Amino acid sequence: MKVLVATEKPFAAEAVKGIKEEIESAGNECVLLEKYADVSQLLDAVKDADAMIVRSDKVTPAVIDAAGKLKIVVRAGAGYDSIDTAYAKQKNIVVENTPGQNSNAVAELVFGLLVYAVRNFYNGKSGTELLGKKLGILAFGNVGRNVARIAKGFGMDIYAYDAYCPKSAIEDAGVKAVDSQEALFELCDIVSLHIPATAETKGSINHDLVGKMKKGGIVVNTARKEVIDEAGLLKLMEERPDLKYITDIKPDADADFAKFDGRYFSTPKKMGAQTAEANTNAGIAAARQINAFFATGDTRFQVNK
Repeated sequence: MKVLVATEKPFAAEAVKGIKEEIESAGNECVLLEKYADVSQLLDAVKDADAMIVRSDKVTPAVIDAAGKLKIVVRAGAGYDSIDTAYAKQKNIVVENTPGQNSNAVAELVFGLLVYAVRNFYNGKSGTELLGKKLGILAFGNVGRNVARIAKGFGMDIYAYDAYCPKSAIEDAGVKAVDSQEALFELCDIVSLHIPATAETKGSINHDLVGKMKKGGIVVNTARKEVIDEAGLLKLMEERPDLKYITDIKPDADADFAKFDGRYFSTPKKMGAQTAEANTNAGIAAARQINAFFATGDTRFQVNK
């Protein structure tokens, strides 16, 4: 089977080597399309591919229509909103992700951003410490669990809410479960977002919800841009000069947020999964999942059932 690795933003060289070895170990062919400048290159490359591995690349209906032999697409990472999963399902194409492979990398970034924020972006002025602060984790999946693990090392008081995770599972991890996201924002000094971008969550982090935070509150977003109601949060930051917003996903209204000097920071590009380890782990996991799909029909990581 021909497996196309299509990455506008390439994997690290070590990851490419591992992906290629994994695919070829099962007798399949690995073809690379890296740093493509135009979607036409992707449309041409996918024509005879049986499988495709992508990162944040957009797999649109046009891409799917061009891929007459395509049977499976694997997103090397957790989020898959760049793939038209519904259209892929119509075309009988399996879409999978690689959950958990980037989790530690994203969780570590949360604390890199947090230390930067509480130390006033290293501007020479006195800041605060994380020890003893109440940390709220919104969604307790793979990343959220890693955030909790690291937070324990900082000596933080840790809370979590996840509408789809039993309270008992949260508490078994040594974290205090709360009854709602509203309660999480009311209680905590810092809230770290780990929710996906769905119809339910888009724009849900809004003026009223964040406004429930106590004085000096910080929101950290390493999840998705779409979960933020940008207009509402901008209005709140005008009203509440004590609040900070730190994000790994540059908002559409970045220029408007930037006027809140000392209270806002965004990475230039999404950096959560940008470590050599996460890069390699996710890529090789994607290759293994494709091999398993062709060998045994394994679809345990399918997201468009």
